[in-house]
Amino acid sequence: MLRIVDANLNRIGEGLRLLEDVTRFVLNDADLSEELKRIRHDLLPKNKSLQRKLLSARRADEDVGAFLDVESEGERADTISVVRANSQRVQQSLRVLEEIAKIHGEETGLDWDKFKHARFALYTIEQKMVLRLTRRHKAEKVRGLYVIVDAESLRGRKEVDVARQAIQGGARVIQLRDKVRPRGMLLPIARELRKVCAESDAVFIVNDYLDLALASDADGLHVGQEDLPVSDARRMLPEDRILGCSAATLEEAVQEEKQGADYVAIGSMYATPSKSDTRPAGLKTLRQVRKKISVPLVAIGGINEDNVADVIEAGADSVAVISAVLGADDVKKASQRLTKIISKSRSKG
Repeated sequence: MLRIVDANLNRIGEGLRLLEDVTRFVLNDADLSEELKRIRHDLLPKNKSLQRKLLSARRADEDVGAFLDVESEGERADTISVVRANSQRVQQSLRVLEEIAKIHGEETGLDWDKFKHARFALYTIEQKMVLRLTRRHKAEKVRGLYVIVDAESLRGRKEVDVARQAIQGGARVIQLRDKVRPRGMLLPIARELRKVCAESDAVFIVNDYLDLALASDADGLHVGQEDLPVSDARRMLPEDRILGCSAATLEEAVQEEKQGADYVAIGSMYATPSKSDTRPAGLKTLRQVRKKISVPLVAIGGINEDNVADVIEAGADSVAVISAVLGADDVKKASQRLTKIISKSRSKG
């Protein structure tokens, strides 16, 4: 029985330490890291006599299950997979010790109720970690070509057709922007766009309308300086959804990152026919912002095939366009040309 206790305590310590490191170094979450550290220290035995008994009972070289190969344990697809696997590993070990403590509590000095509470606490921690890592993964995909499907620039074409062609041409992010039609009319369109993006591993963003983003299960929401404040939007969005914000100055960009923006769109880079009320930012501001924020940086406003290379070289991770793609007769080819220039410019850096 002591060998079972020893093995499961070791699994708990190892698994919790890995989760703690992910919260500390990947998520930069001091609260979660501290909570995991506290649980780890609280669960591992402090009784010197028990420690000696467990060490004496250990027979690692005789463990018949030590090197049994399980195909699913051969590799992890990503950090989320690592977190899930280790969370479940710890949870299972906690349940084992909980049951053993009910029978041999006095003999081992283990408190079964402590293991039960830790197990339920870890269920919640796992959920928080997976949701935040999912959000981080989505934000990391805000790279390359970002196409804004603007209702006033469709020229009679359907949103879903334009989006599909843009994605085929290399677009990584699709944003639905419509300041004219009511949300009820936009919801089925948004849901179609969400499906198209999901099929191609592209990110789907809704402009301005939080309710539409939630109802369509969009990957995220984008707001401007005069829209819903970033701090409020972040509070109302599910933990796994990303939030982007427009900014025209260094001060705005830094503030939006602090309040929870997962990416910042800087613009207008150049004069644009798509919006008449834009504030100029330019390449100088873009370079300044690049030095001060760590989230993905999207350049927007008047970007086309002639100037997109300058924008990428100035530090943009992504470029948001409307006219440069929707203004073309062939959306796919226009997207391909921009994507090629972006890729070439990035490789120079």
